Amino acid sequence: MTEKLFYEDSHMTEFEARVELCRKKGEHFEVVLDRTAFFPEGGGQYADTGFLGDVRVTDVQEKNGTIYHITEESLEEGRNITGKIDWELRFMKMQQHTGEHIVSGLVHSRFSWNNVGFHLGNEDSTMDFDGEISKEELREIERLANEAVAKNLEVLVTYPSDDELANLEYRSKIEIEGQVRIVTVPGYDVCACCAPHAERTGEIGLIKLTNVQRYKGGVRVTMLCGFRALTDYSEKEEQVKNISAMLCAKEDEVFQAAAHLKEEKNKLQAKLAETRKKLLEYKAGETPEEESFVCLFEEDLDGDEPRLLVNQVLARGKDGCAVFAKNKDMSFRYVIGGRNMDVRSFAKGLNAQFEGRGGGKPEMVQGSLKGKEAEVKAWVQKMTEEIKYE
Repeated sequence: MTEKLFYEDSHMTEFEARVELCRKKGEHFEVVLDRTAFFPEGGGQYADTGFLGDVRVTDVQEKNGTIYHITEESLEEGRNITGKIDWELRFMKMQQHTGEHIVSGLVHSRFSWNNVGFHLGNEDSTMDFDGEISKEELREIERLANEAVAKNLEVLVTYPSDDELANLEYRSKIEIEGQVRIVTVPGYDVCACCAPHAERTGEIGLIKLTNVQRYKGGVRVTMLCGFRALTDYSEKEEQVKNISAMLCAKEDEVFQAAAHLKEEKNKLQAKLAETRKKLLEYKAGETPEEESFVCLFEEDLDGDEPRLLVNQVLARGKDGCAVFAKNKDMSFRYVIGGRNMDVRSFAKGLNAQFEGRGGGKPEMVQGSLKGKEAEVKAWVQKMTEEIKYE
C-alpha cells in the first residue's frame, strides 16, 4: 500500500520517498514508491505528471491500493528520491473539480438531478445530469456558483464512521467499499470523492458554464474554471476585437453588425441565384434546333444547376439532354434526362466505359465519371445515334 500524501496536503508539490519497485512494461517503466503526492487517475480526473529525480512521470495508476508511476526511464530500487509534481496542472485540475462539486451540488439541491458522469478533459470539463436544465436555468446556476467562489469557503475533507455515514446525506455516483472520503463545500455540496481539491473556494477564481446540450435523456454541461476560464475569455476578447475592426463596428455592437452583414449576403445570394437561373435559360436557348439529344460540358455549374439546366433544355422540346459539370480534379458530375426515353441504360453504359457511378429513375439519372471531354463527347454522340425511342 502506497502512503497517499495528496490526501494529507492537496497543495504539496515536492516530497521525499523511497523506490520500492521498478519494472519495465512495454516502452516505459512502472515505479512504486513507499509514499507519493502524485494523484493517480480516478474519479473523472486524469493523473498528475511531474518528475522523480530527473526522470519524467507521464502517468499514474492505482491497483489494489498500490500506486504505479509510469516513467520514461528506470530508477534504482531502494533509492531515496525527490518527487515533484507539475503544480500548474494539478492546481488547474483542482479548480475544475472543486468547481464541479459546487455546480453539481446546486443542480441537485434545486432540481434534484444527479450528476451521472464527470470528465475532466484537456480543454474543458463536462458534467452529465439525469434531467433537463434550460439555458436560462444554467445561467442562474452559474451566478450562484460564483457566489460560492466569492465567499471563499473552506473546503472540508472528512472520513466519517459507518454510523455517521448512515445519517449523512451526500452525493455519490458509485457504491463505495471501505472508508468513504467526504468532500464538503459548506452550504453547497456534500459528496463522496477520492480526488484532491482546492482548500478554499476562492482558489477556483471563476466558474463559467459554456454550454448545455441534451445527452442520454438528460443534459451535458460544459464548464471552465479558474485560469481555463480566463484563457477562454482572453481568446474570445481577441476574436471580438478582430471582428470589430473587420466590420468597423464597436465591440458591443458586433452581433448587430454581423446580422446586418448576413442579411446583405442573403440578398446578394438570392440575386445571384436569380441571375444564374436566367443564365441557364440562356444556355438552354442556345442549343441547336436540329439536335434532339443535347450534350453539354460546363465548367461553372454549382450544386443543383446541372439538373436545372437539363430541365431547361427538355422544356424546349428536346428528347434528351446530358450535362457534364467539370470538377477540380478533371472528373465530371453528370445529369442525364429524357422525355421519350429510358436514360438508365444510357447511364449504365456510360459508367462502364468511364469508371462512373450513379443511377436514378427512367426519366433522369445522376452520377460521376472520369475521362477526357473529347472521349466522353464521342461516346455520347455514338450512343445517341444508336438509341431507340419509345
